[in-house]
Amino acid sequence: MASLSPLKFVQVAARAKHSATVIFVHGLGDTGYGWKPIAEMFSADPALSHVKWVLPHAPTRRITANMGMEMPAWFDIESFDFKTEDERGMLQTVHQLNQLITAEVDAGTPADRIVLGGFSQGGAVTLLTGLTTERKLGGLTVLSGWVPLKSKIKSMASDHVKKLPIFWGHGKADPLVRHIWGVQSAEFLKDTFGIKTADESEPKLTGITFRSYDGVPHSTSEAELEDLQKWLQKVIPQEA
Repeated sequence: MASLSPLKFVQVAARAKHSATVIFVHGLGDTGYGWKPIAEMFSADPALSHVKWVLPHAPTRRITANMGMEMPAWFDIESFDFKTEDERGMLQTVHQLNQLITAEVDAGTPADRIVLGGFSQGGAVTLLTGLTTERKLGGLTVLSGWVPLKSKIKSMASDHVKKLPIFWGHGKADPLVRHIWGVQSAEFLKDTFGIKTADESEPKLTGITFRSYDGVPHSTSEAELEDLQKWLQKVIPQEA
């Protein structure tokens, strides 16, 4: 995997002194540009003006479930019940996302000031990367995602998993990655790794913050973004 090309990405610079980074991974058929307006909106928040956003672009590949059509994707999907998984493609993406994390650390941003997040496919590879990387990140954000490689992920996981703050948002009307799959995935993380439900009264968040959104299909919503914004303010606050 060392020969994989580094991911290309679009970047939204911090408006104030840069002291934290969010790497956000788009969903199937999208590019990093699809999330740039949201990154720019968050950057306009004075409480998040210190955050730089890195929005990688997936390589183009054939998607079996879409009749072999080529589109940006982090891994192949054989069918939308997700019962058969493209482990090789997933692990290639994990390697590439770890390269992005390493580049941020090498440039001076501590790993615990880096949040990795993603939507749908991007949420799945966010979990796979964040739970297995050797570095303890500042947090993980999963929007409309699921836990991949359930039969293997426990043996791949790092020791710091229990201490990770995780924000999970999922629309109740999602017809593609069904809401119940998100609920079951969050419960899987709790049962398998001993990750607890986050206590939001604590000044330092750890564990899962799970939010469901009525009427929201396979997309995000204003309420979800507001919740994510507040969560980011807690896990990567401006440094004193």
